[in-house]
Amino acid sequence: QVQLVESGGGSVQAGGSLRLSCTASGILFSAYAMKWYRQAPGKQRELVASFPSGGGTIYADPVKGRFTISRDNAKNTVYLQMNSLKPEDTAVYYCNAARLLPARNYWGQGTQVTVSS
Repeated sequence: QVQLVESGGGSVQAGGSLRLSCTASGILFSAYAMKWYRQAPGKQRELVASFPSGGGTIYADPVKGRFTISRDNAKNTVYLQMNSLKPEDTAVYYCNAARLLPARNYWGQGTQVTVSS
């Protein structure tokens, strides 16, 4: 059974930092692209950061220079370090594991991040 378990969400003031973690089980972690998405109330889910299995990172424009995605294949864990948080970063953050061949796509349960001004 595949599980993605997120942790690290919470409430912070603007300018603060949080570190999200997502630990996977039931998959060959190193073969998957690991991604963080977020969904704010009334908005569509959007990609925040991506760490493909082959390396390299991709960030959405609103978080560039503030967020850092990293992965530890030995621990089956992907992280999202979020610095200089803004109220507009308030959302539920979801971990995603995906691969193309064979096609697989898994989601975590989400973790709430709330940034107050």
